[in-house]
Amino acid sequence: MSQPSEQQILDALKCVVDPDRKRDIVSLGMVQGLRISDGHVVMALQVDPQRGAALEPLRKQVETLVHKLPGVLTASVVLTAERPAPPAGGGRGQGHAHGHHGHGHGQAPAAELLPEVGAIVAVASGKGGVGKSTTAVNLALALASLNLRVGLLDADIYGPSMRRLLAIEGQPQSSDGARLDPMEKYGIKVMSMAFLVEEETPIVWRGPMVQSALEQMMRDVAWGPLDVMVVDMPPGTGDTQLTMAQRVPLAGAVIVSTPQDIALIDARKGLNMFRKVDVPVLGLIENMSYFCCPNCGHRTEIFGHGGAHAEADRLGMPFLGEIPLDVVIRETSDGGHPIVASDPGSEHARAYLAIAEKVLAAVEGSRAEQAAKAPRIVVS
Repeated sequence: MSQPSEQQILDALKCVVDPDRKRDIVSLGMVQGLRISDGHVVMALQVDPQRGAALEPLRKQVETLVHKLPGVLTASVVLTAERPAPPAGGGRGQGHAHGHHGHGHGQAPAAELLPEVGAIVAVASGKGGVGKSTTAVNLALALASLNLRVGLLDADIYGPSMRRLLAIEGQPQSSDGARLDPMEKYGIKVMSMAFLVEEETPIVWRGPMVQSALEQMMRDVAWGPLDVMVVDMPPGTGDTQLTMAQRVPLAGAVIVSTPQDIALIDARKGLNMFRKVDVPVLGLIENMSYFCCPNCGHRTEIFGHGGAHAEADRLGMPFLGEIPLDVVIRETSDGGHPIVASDPGSEHARAYLAIAEKVLAAVEGSRAEQAAKAPRIVVS
């Protein structure tokens, strides 16, 4: 069965009426960013931020309608508040939602996102190109090797890489018709925008749409009970980092950097960003730390060495370990068979495992510290 065309979807949506403005959502121009890929449909509904919470049923109605169209395998609809919608009918129905303080996208309370996940660990970097995603994948696999139930969320909406790094084919399905099932590989559950759009298709979305898509990958995916979720963050200190810090209880963040001074400057920015939003920084990883010649064994510190360790000491945070610049790590990652899964007994895999053990200990330590800070009620 062939997938529907964009016009067929828009024609179907003309029967959906905005409850306040009394016109269909297509003629109102609310449908934005419609994309169709191999039966998977993604779109946004542009709404007034003041009506965000009240229009959640409308979002679900659109998602259900599109999902029922012939040829549609999955449908993902997000609310975005790019600009206020013009009032209709004298502005009726435009009042503020109770308890809604400036989030503007019909967001569910933070407690409703990932309620069955024990600890959420963000893997971040101040700049791109430092091997953050490769580190995130191998860290997730190392945690799974410790007999933990692990999820991996690719939060890099613009540059998702998990399909390639894990060689995952196909698209997510839905067992219950309401939420997507995460993809699975090497014993971990994975979700990424890369599973919903073609690899070479650019995602040309503004910030609010990215935020809504990120929240849907947490709220509308059947993750199930997990001990740890590793979140591969995009580089920098933008909307995604702020969304994760504000919407879910991050157990902590791991910063990835190379030894270069310029990379460490950006890593410092990432560290300070997490500290500003009260997210514990679990430690710093020095990636591409050195190169060891496979023929003669000579060690060369191409980007310098020890800079991340010294920076961690200076900033008062743990140094989690160093990973070398090695063609095997690159080849296994590009081939979709990360080193921890393809060669768990190797020196490099053991390095990732040692880092995973330190991260796990840091998460437990952070929990204990937070519990100690909690007020105690004494009944005499």
